[in-house]
Amino acid sequence: CDVFYGVFQECSKKQKNDDAQSTSVDVLSPNDDFEEKNEFFTLANAKILLSDCLACDNCMTSEEGARVFQQNQKEFFRILNLNKKCDTSKHKVLAVSICPQSLPYFAAKFSLSVNDAAKRLCGFLKSLGVHYVFDTTIAADFSILESQREFVQRYQRRNQEEHALPMFASACPGWIRYAERVLTNLVTPHICTAKSPQQIMGSLVKGYFARQQNLSPEKIFHVVVAPCYDKKLEALREDFYTALYNSQEVDCVLTSGEIVQIMEQKNVSMKDVTEVAVDSLFGEIKEGDVVRHDGKRSDGYLEHIFKYAAKELFGMDVKEITYKALKNKDFQEVTLEKDGETVLRFAAAYGFRNIQNMVLKLKKGKFLYHFVEVLACPGGCLNGKGQTQTEDGKPDKALLSQMEDVYAAIPVRLPETNVYVQKMYQDWLEGMDSRKVQETLHTKYSAVNQTASNLDIKW
Repeated sequence: CDVFYGVFQECSKKQKNDDAQSTSVDVLSPNDDFEEKNEFFTLANAKILLSDCLACDNCMTSEEGARVFQQNQKEFFRILNLNKKCDTSKHKVLAVSICPQSLPYFAAKFSLSVNDAAKRLCGFLKSLGVHYVFDTTIAADFSILESQREFVQRYQRRNQEEHALPMFASACPGWIRYAERVLTNLVTPHICTAKSPQQIMGSLVKGYFARQQNLSPEKIFHVVVAPCYDKKLEALREDFYTALYNSQEVDCVLTSGEIVQIMEQKNVSMKDVTEVAVDSLFGEIKEGDVVRHDGKRSDGYLEHIFKYAAKELFGMDVKEITYKALKNKDFQEVTLEKDGETVLRFAAAYGFRNIQNMVLKLKKGKFLYHFVEVLACPGGCLNGKGQTQTEDGKPDKALLSQMEDVYAAIPVRLPETNVYVQKMYQDWLEGMDSRKVQETLHTKYSAVNQTASNLDIKW
């Protein structure tokens, strides 16, 4: 899949594609002199191909490049090995958060139910030395709730503010990177300010959970298991860094495929791993069965925002959403009719071919949509390059089909019904309209100046 999927003929990523396919960069670490011959040594020397990163490598500075290449197994194992040392002052509490779209990959790949896959993955990670394993669904709850509220507010201000609508989803880091670095001010004022589930999970682990455990945030090393490589770039954003604690909200991102590589090199099969219940952020309580949001291949921002807006703005209860496919199955629209008039028009645009068409309409002033769920990968988050790619670099269509079936079968839970979320709004965030909500659950997306050569993309 596909940030810069080959559709932009003037993109320097495409021109350098052959070089990128054969280029790999060793992971550099400030602790390279610490490479002892321990049980994790052989795993620590993994490499990341430049072509694996969904965002064009010309969008990265050299410093960012060096840091993103540290986001692999080597840094993870460095912490595991550090925790085996006698000097406990340097020990870290190792927490791993798993994205909901990663679980169907493990279930399909190892022929397990999604609940068994979650428990066995938890068991495997804890056998390595991980202390806590979380499900990021609760972070998506917060992200969706904040996005819903922001859309309604933008809609109500649409006649007073030029950039109130359309609103674009902010959950996909590949899309965000492209919008900030290439599309700039044409798009950035329209991006929803709610943080992605990954970064809200970072706030929950380094903020709420750390406080509950009486830990300083820098004592926690937080790893996220995600479907795509762009999540590594997202974790490095400056706005997700707390200077007071010298701590990122997310310290390391590993793709689902990188976790399987660890299993393979340790000769471990998921089916042989002991099941361990996934932890929750709330003390001794464990997570129950896996749940998802009301989206077919992602976290379902379109569905949830559409239903919420229909109720809040027009008093209409929408039970089922009917998608209308336009140019292809990855560009679909949903409309709400009232008294013969179309009052809401939403779209889902997956993959950069469809994003290209969307942006062209915006440039020409022919943009009819109030909200667009934008995802860089064709097919949505399940098709992240970190879990659907075969060894020869091609998408594994059979595996993806199985994953879609697994994901569709997971029960849906509405964010509004999560009692823990409601409790945290009151007890931790000081109410839904508080300043702390804005500081903790929101960020700002803005244009990033690039050199002209990096932006010379012909539409």
